[in-house]
Amino acid sequence: MTSAQDTEKPQNTRAIMAFLREHAPFSNMDDGHLAMFAEHASLKYYGDEDVVLSPDDGPVTRFHIVKQGRIRGERINPKTGEPETTFEISQGECFPLAALVAERPTQTLHKASGDTFCLTLGHDDFVRLFTESDTFRDFCLRGVSSLLDQVNQRIQSGAMESIGASNSLNTPLDRYALRNPIVCSPDMPVRKAVARMHENNVGSIIATDDQRHPVGIFTLRDLRTLVAEQNAPLDIPLSQVMTASPVCLPGHADAFEAAMLMAEHHFAHICVVDEEHRLIGVVSERDLFSLQRVDLVHLARTIGTATHLRTLVALRENVARLVDTMLAHGADSGQVVKIITTLNDVTVRRVLELNLSKEDPGIPFTWLTFGSEGRQEQTLLTDQDNGMLFEVPAGMTPDQVREKLLPFAERVNQELAECGFTLCKGNIMASNPKLCLSGDEWDEWFLKFIDASTPQNLVYSSIFLDMRAVYGADEPLQQLLEKVLSRIRKNGLFQKMLAGNAVTRRPPLTMFRNFRYLPEGDRHSLDLKRQGLAPFVEAVRVFALANGVATANTLERMDRLADKGVFDPKDANAWKEAYSLIQAIRMRAHQEQQNRGEPLSNYINPDNLNPLDRRILRESFRQAQRLQQKLELAYQL
Repeated sequence: MTSAQDTEKPQNTRAIMAFLREHAPFSNMDDGHLAMFAEHASLKYYGDEDVVLSPDDGPVTRFHIVKQGRIRGERINPKTGEPETTFEISQGECFPLAALVAERPTQTLHKASGDTFCLTLGHDDFVRLFTESDTFRDFCLRGVSSLLDQVNQRIQSGAMESIGASNSLNTPLDRYALRNPIVCSPDMPVRKAVARMHENNVGSIIATDDQRHPVGIFTLRDLRTLVAEQNAPLDIPLSQVMTASPVCLPGHADAFEAAMLMAEHHFAHICVVDEEHRLIGVVSERDLFSLQRVDLVHLARTIGTATHLRTLVALRENVARLVDTMLAHGADSGQVVKIITTLNDVTVRRVLELNLSKEDPGIPFTWLTFGSEGRQEQTLLTDQDNGMLFEVPAGMTPDQVREKLLPFAERVNQELAECGFTLCKGNIMASNPKLCLSGDEWDEWFLKFIDASTPQNLVYSSIFLDMRAVYGADEPLQQLLEKVLSRIRKNGLFQKMLAGNAVTRRPPLTMFRNFRYLPEGDRHSLDLKRQGLAPFVEAVRVFALANGVATANTLERMDRLADKGVFDPKDANAWKEAYSLIQAIRMRAHQEQQNRGEPLSNYINPDNLNPLDRRILRESFRQAQRLQQKLELAYQL
C-alpha cells in the first residue's frame, strides 16, 4: 500500500494545462485533450521514501506525472540481494507506461526522493486519452517499445526531460556548443594561452588560422601533462604542444555522435564548425551531461586505459549496468547497440594493445570484425567474428607471416573470451589460418567467393560482407572493399543468389498473421535474431551491395538507399522503425534474463509478452514481409 493521500482541494484546470504544455508529449497535444486530462487528474503528495508503486500492489491502475520532486526506481540486485537504484524520474516525466498499458504490476519499486507531488490519472481516463489522442497514443506505444530517444537533459539543472525536450541525444551540436569559444593563434606562447583560459574559466583553447579554421586544441589535461613531464618551457609557441587537426563536427551533427567519438577515442572536446569549416563553438564531455550521467565516456576511458586483463574482465559488468541504465532512461535500440559496439571496440583494442606490449609479433596488421559487430549492431549476447589482414613484408611469404601472427591471434581470441566475447563455434576467428590473410589473399578469397555462389558461400555472405576495421590501418580494408563492391555490382547472378538466400529467412507469421513458431526446441518460441532481425538485415544488404552503399549498418543502409531513390522514404522509415522495435524487445528480454541471472538468449515466448508488444511484433514482422516482397519483385524470384 502507498502512503500518499489525495489533496482535498480540486486542482485548477488552467494551471494544470499550463504545466502540461511545458512537457512532451503534452506540449504537442490538443487543448481539448489537455483539458480532459486536467479535469480528471488528481494531485498526490508523497513524503521522502514513501512507496509510490510496488510490484506487490497488483496491476497498475493509475498514470503518473511528476509535478514536483523526484521518483527513484529500485530493483533487487540478483547477485547481492540488495536493492539498488536503476533510474530516477524528474519533473514532467511519466510513469509507468509499460505496466499500465499491459495491465500488469510494475517490476520496479517506485519511491519518492524528497517531498514529491504527482498528477495521476485513473485507468479509464487513461484509456480514453490513449484512444482519442494520436499524439498521446504514439508516445505511449513508442515509450513502451523504447523506440524514441528518451534520454534527455537540461544542461543547467541536469534534470531529465520527457520525449521531445529541447536538449536530448538527438539535439544538434550547435545548441550544445559553447558559443564564441576562446581562440588564439598557433604562435601564441603557452603561458599566454593558459592565462587566457584562466581569465575565461574554460578548459580548452582553440588555435585557429586567419580564416578561423581550427588547426589545434590545447586543454588543461595537456597542461598537466606538460608540467608533469617537464619536457617543454611555457614560453614556446602553442603549436609545438597543442593537438593538431582537432576533431570537428558540423553544427547539425547530434550530441550522440559527439559522445560516441569521445567514448571511442578518449578525448574530451570537439570543435563545432559551419559549412565553411569555420569554428562556431566547442562541445566538451561535461556539456554532454546526460551521457556523463550514465558514465559512458568515463567507462570507455577506463576500459581504454586498463593495465591488466583482469580489469577488463571486471569492467564487462559495468557495460551491462550501463546498458540497463540507458534502457531505463529510454534510450532507443539504435543508440544502445552503438553504445555496446563502441565499448566492445574499445575492449578489443585494449586487449590487442596489452598483448602487443607483452609480445609484439613485429608485423603490422588490421584487426577485422564481421557480422553484427561489423554492422555496429551488437547486443550483450555476442560471440567473436574476427580476422586479420596484413601486408607481406619484403623477403617474407604469407605463410611465414602467419607463423608469427597466429599465436598472437590465439592469445587475443582466448582473452576476448575471458572478457565475455564467446569463442565462435564456426571458428570465424583471427586464429583460424583461413581468416588471417594478406591483402592479396583476401582479394583472391572474395573473388572465388563471388564467382562460386555455393550454399556455403551464401551462408558466409551474412558474415563477411558486413565487415570493418577495429584496430590497425583502415586503408588496406577500404581498398579491398572497393574491389569487392565493384565486383558485386557487376555480377547480377551473384546478387540474385544473395536475394534468393535472403528470402529464405521468412518472418514468423502465418497467412492469418498468427505467429509461426520455431520447429525445434520450445514449441512456443520465436528467435528474435534469426526470425525477426535477419529478414531485414539480409534483404537490406542485397539492395545496399547492388547499389554501391559501402556502410554496413542496417539502419544507415536504409537511409542511404532512400537517399538514392531505391527505397521510398516512407517505406524506409516504416522498415527502420519495425527493425528498431524488434531490436528493442530483444534487448529488453536480454535485460530481464540478466536480472534473473539466466543465460542470455534470443528466444522469447510471445505468450509471455503483453498484448501491446505482441501487436508490435506482428506489425514489425509484417513490415519484414513487405521488404522481402520488394526484393522478390526486384530480382523476379
